Amino acid sequence: MSDASDTRRTVYLLLTAVAVAAAAARVFGAENVFEPSRYTPPADGYTANAPDPPRVWPATRPDPTPMFSSNDRSRFATIRALVDEGTYAIGRRVYADGANPKQFRDEGIVAESQYKSLDIVLRPLGEGATGPQTREFYSSKPPLMPTLLAGEYWLIKKVFGLDIVRDRFVVMPLIVFTVNVLPFAVYLVLLARLVEGAGKTDFGRILAFTTGAVGTFLVTFSGTLNNHSPAAFCVLFAVYPLVRAFQEKRDMTPAGYLCCGFFASFAATFDLPAASLLAALGLPLLVARTRNTLLFFVPGAILPLLALLACNAAAMGQLMPAYSEFGGPWYNFEGSHWAKRGTPLAKGIDFNEEPTAVYAFHLLLGHHGWFSLTPVWFLGLAGLVALGIRSAADVRKMFAKPAGTGWTPEVFAAMTLVVSATVFAFYLTRTQSYNYGGNTSGPRWLFWLIPLWVLAVPPAADRLASSRGGRGLCAVLLALSVFAAFYPAVNPWRNPWVLSLLEYTGIKRY
Repeated sequence: MSDASDTRRTVYLLLTAVAVAAAAARVFGAENVFEPSRYTPPADGYTANAPDPPRVWPATRPDPTPMFSSNDRSRFATIRALVDEGTYAIGRRVYADGANPKQFRDEGIVAESQYKSLDIVLRPLGEGATGPQTREFYSSKPPLMPTLLAGEYWLIKKVFGLDIVRDRFVVMPLIVFTVNVLPFAVYLVLLARLVEGAGKTDFGRILAFTTGAVGTFLVTFSGTLNNHSPAAFCVLFAVYPLVRAFQEKRDMTPAGYLCCGFFASFAATFDLPAASLLAALGLPLLVARTRNTLLFFVPGAILPLLALLACNAAAMGQLMPAYSEFGGPWYNFEGSHWAKRGTPLAKGIDFNEEPTAVYAFHLLLGHHGWFSLTPVWFLGLAGLVALGIRSAADVRKMFAKPAGTGWTPEVFAAMTLVVSATVFAFYLTRTQSYNYGGNTSGPRWLFWLIPLWVLAVPPAADRLASSRGGRGLCAVLLALSVFAAFYPAVNPWRNPWVLSLLEYTGIKRY
């Protein structure tokens, strides 16, 4: 081992320790904080931007909780319901007469103050429902993730006697630590190995790894239960055997094909648009290595998808996820946040109706921008384009069954560009939900792409490493990325710094 490589590995080790410790601190120090600036001030009180509609400061002490938002409350409600009540239903709505749906009483977990959430659906009454009726509330989030984590809670409860309500500041952080921090440590170890092969200079490799460790929103969201962090980890776990194989100019092992298919599919169960990655990996492999793909990749991919469908059926009695009902009666029930659309109460970012061009700008370069909030991705884009434009010949060679997997760095870069563009275009078609993911500090729907873009940083950084100005530029881009990632110090489900600035100056407000 050379002195240079030994030094790099030492840097990787120290950065991993720092990043994992920072993530763990966010988890075990988590507590929802009520920020005075987000509430309507008294007549003589200070405010830079009074909330609209008005938000009244609680008259009594709020119940302390490590949950931050509707998003994680909805997921934890399902975990609690599965273990403590043996059902996916997180509450019930009781009607005295189904013919009068405006008269009701809500019961169960979802009716408790600390579990109130916007991310819920209600089984509709249906036609002709009269007399006393009861309908169930469910989380609107895919049920596979809470089903798996319910297993952990069940074990914690049985072995240690801990309860998710009484011992919430122990049980919930343990669950979040398991799903957000432990995989993050593995993620960084594997990322270091891939970065070593992707870069040519110490500077390019270390810059890419530092970005992956502390320069993305994976650290920001490490303290809250969410689907985007595990999706990103699964993406790296999926591409790891493939990238290592083409870096070493060899084929993947059967276990590599199996892991590639399994984790690509698993990523899609967390973030449904990640199915585009599953297809983008599977189809070229099917062309270049048909036998191994059919024997190992495909079976690995089928398992998580079957598990997701089974959980959908068990939870709601249908194979399609709750998301597929958005805009319909499952979402637009009496009292629902989403039923406000088209009324004077439809205010805030959830009911944004910007033109597509404006939404696209803000999702790329604006207040929730992929590039504006993580400007080191400009280096990633340069690396992807530089490699991707040379991929055509390698793609054609795949049909000739070349040695190894048939993949090259150029093909991988082209795949990343195509998948990224596909996902971005998909969200532009979702005109009924142009809300940037709601109150969130970054473009969370794109977070699962993070590892693919980290691997694209070294080629561009290598070219800039030879000049002082180039290294300085990279340092500034990294610093701005780290700033955006650590700006939401109290709660990741808050505005990015760019939107906070726009609101403070009165330039933009939702």
